This record gives sequence, structure tokens and C-alpha cells, in this order.
Amino acid sequence: MTRANETRILVPVGALGAGVRADEVEAGLALSPHAIALDAGSTDSGPAYLASGKSKYSRAAVKRDLTVLMAARAKAGIPLLIGSCGTSGCDMALDWTLETVLEVAREQGGRPRIAVLYSEQDKSVLRAKAAAGAVKPLAPMGPLEEEALDACSHIVALLGPEPYIAALDGGADIVLGGRTTDTAVLAAAALRRGGHAGAAWHAAKTAECGGQCTLNPTYPGVMVSVDSEGFSIAPLSTANRCTPQTVSAHMLYENADPFRLTEPGGLLDVADARYAAVDERTVRVTGSRWEPAPYTLKLEGAGAGPFQTMMLVGIEDPAVLADVDAFVGRMQHALERRLARTLAHEVAATIDISLRPYGWNAVSGRPPPQGAAPPREIGLMFVATAPTQALATEAAKICNPFFFHLPAGEGMEMPSYAFPFSPAEIERGQVFAFHLNHVVSVESPFELMRTRWVESAIGADHD
Repeated sequence: MTRANETRILVPVGALGAGVRADEVEAGLALSPHAIALDAGSTDSGPAYLASGKSKYSRAAVKRDLTVLMAARAKAGIPLLIGSCGTSGCDMALDWTLETVLEVAREQGGRPRIAVLYSEQDKSVLRAKAAAGAVKPLAPMGPLEEEALDACSHIVALLGPEPYIAALDGGADIVLGGRTTDTAVLAAAALRRGGHAGAAWHAAKTAECGGQCTLNPTYPGVMVSVDSEGFSIAPLSTANRCTPQTVSAHMLYENADPFRLTEPGGLLDVADARYAAVDERTVRVTGSRWEPAPYTLKLEGAGAGPFQTMMLVGIEDPAVLADVDAFVGRMQHALERRLARTLAHEVAATIDISLRPYGWNAVSGRPPPQGAAPPREIGLMFVATAPTQALATEAAKICNPFFFHLPAGEGMEMPSYAFPFSPAEIERGQVFAFHLNHVVSVESPFELMRTRWVESAIGADHD
């Protein structure tokens, strides 16, 4: 059933490069969507992608998804919106995505009009904002310090929907966004067409991860339909289903409050939302509210840090497994003492040694429950963190004999644990850290972003 002011948004997958299904996209086109929209970025996999400007997903995977989606866009004559391009949405990652889009356009013989929305930030602008009291920390960060800005290789501000709406108003066929809230890129088309604001934001939150709001997320695509009263959502595959539970549960995903979600320019409140099954596959949601608020943008910043070298051994020794915590504690002490005896004090003091027993408590770091049975085996990972790669590897080599042969207890025979690799030392390279997790107040949604227009597959552009 078509409702008044309905906007249908085809969300083919939770992240560009994760693998769209051509059959689902084709099925979605049969439902006459007004736009194709999806996210392409995240901080889920840590700071390396923002600090380095490199994509988490391979170019081949991104190009494959773009090939399907750009062909679908051209066939249907509707816009394609992609947010947080290249994982981090920094300028370098956005330009990388643009190059791939232009390559696909040339191969398909198309000349789409492309709007590129940049959201990387100039440190001098943020310094001025901070001096004016316009930058506030988010937990667990403190006030923005000069050192934190200096430590960042790239800083991005998460865009809201307004730049996407402006790009569509300007005639964009494809909109490539820098770092954007996962919801904003999906909500933009519905908000532009006058959809219910609460419903548009709630639909976008529900569909941000594609099929994660369904019973079977291995089918990645969904269709959301936003109108003047609420929204409906259904999977693109007839073999999949949405239920009131799967739809309502997605407000718990990456959100501290299951009823309220802060976005640029306002807050989504779903405390009074109602979820009803329309049929076996479709859920209807009403009662979502949008509360306007002063406009703020979240800031993310990351930079490069020290270097790491790791080693791994597999251990099945019953004497070790009978008391893993005690053994790891003895190992830690032995390795730190060996470093101190081998290297100059001022050098050893710059090295951190970390031991992580996988199969015991390496993931959580919490002590196992009282009386937990000994594991069958553990993989003990050694990580040396140092100012240079050479020093991290030197530390690993110094620790290698004890890491390989430390007995389970004093006076016991020297064992040999199982190194899966030779050489044992694996250089991880430079590691990265987040330095900014703040919000900045702005006078306009467009204040901290730039738009570039690319007019054809040849790549002629202008601001």
C-alpha cells in the first residue's frame, strides 16, 4: 500500500564493500525506490583507518559493489547516496572512493553528476572553536588539548543530512560523503521529500546496517518506506523477514540509550514508538519523535603511535592450564626482568610487554568465574610495544627463549611450547590511537564542510 508523501529508500547492504546482492538490488528496483542509500564507514575496527586514510575494505570489493549499485542507479534514474566513504570519511579516503566511482562510470559508459562532500577538519579552525568554548568532550575524553590536536593525522566531523539534501537539490546523481552519521545519509532523501522527521530518523537508524534488523542478516538488503506518519521496513529477499522484535532491537545497537539517539540538530525519541507486523515480512513503526536541538557535529581524530612486534605460542601443557593466571603472571615477571637485565634501563623503560591468553580471558580481560574448568589449550600472544619497530622486534627476540621455554613452575622440566610460525617474531608495524571524541557547535550544518562537483566520468570538477 502506497501512503501519502511516501519515500522509498533501498538500502542494499550495511557497508559499501561488504557485498551487495545483485538479485536483491534488482528486486528492490521493482518496488520503485526514490533513492539508493548506504553507509561505507565506521570506527568499529579501530583508529588505523582514520589515522592512515586507508579503507578497511579492499578496492576490489568496493568496486564490485559500486558496479552493481551504479548500474541500478542509472537504470532506475534515481540518486545514489554513500556516507563515510573509505571507512573513515577523511579526504584521502573520500578521494579514493571517487576514483573508483569514476573508473566504474567510464566502464559503464555513464556520465553521472557527482557531489563530493568533504568533512575533514583544519586544526586551526578547531583551535579557534575550542578557544571560543564551542568544543565539548564526550566520555571518556576530557577538554580538547593542543597535544591531542597535534597528535592527529586526520580529523573529521560527522555530517548531518543537510549537505546530502543540498546535493540532491543541486541535481546530483551520486553523492559521496565524507564522515557522516550512519543515519544521516539514509534519512536525507525522506527528509527532503517532507517525510515525518521522527520516522525518517528512526527508519534510518533501523536500516543503517542493512539486514541486521532482519531474522537472517546474511541477506544484506532492506527497503524502508517513510511517510507522513511513520515508516515500514522489509527485507529485499523474499527468503528473509523483519519482525517487531528484530526492528525494535536495533535501537540497542551502538547506542547507550535504547529510546533516545542524539544526531546533528536534534534527538530521536522512540519511547512511544509502536511496532506492528504488517505481514510475515514487513514491520510498520509509528510514534517516533524528533526533538530539534542546537546543531552540533561529532569530531573524530586519530594519529599514529608506537610500533609493535608480536609472537604466538600454543600451549597444551596440563600443568600450565591448571592455573593459567599464575603462569601468565610468572611469564610477565620473567620477561620484564629479562628485558631489564639485557637492555639499558632508559631503553627498557620505553618498552611495554603485554601477554594475552586466548582461550582463557584474552577477549574480556576479566577473571574467569570461580571454579572454571581448565581449558583444553590456550594461545598465548606476546605483544611488545616500543618507540621504533627495530626496538619492538629486539624486545621480542630477547624474550623469545623464556616465552618458548618457561616451565609451569619452579624446578619443573623446561618445556617447548608450539610456535605456529618461523621466524616467531611478527612485525605489526605502527599502531594508532583515537585522540578526539568531542562535539563542536556550529552555526550551520554547512559550516565545517566543503562540496566539490564532478560533472562527468572524465573527471572535470569545480567547487
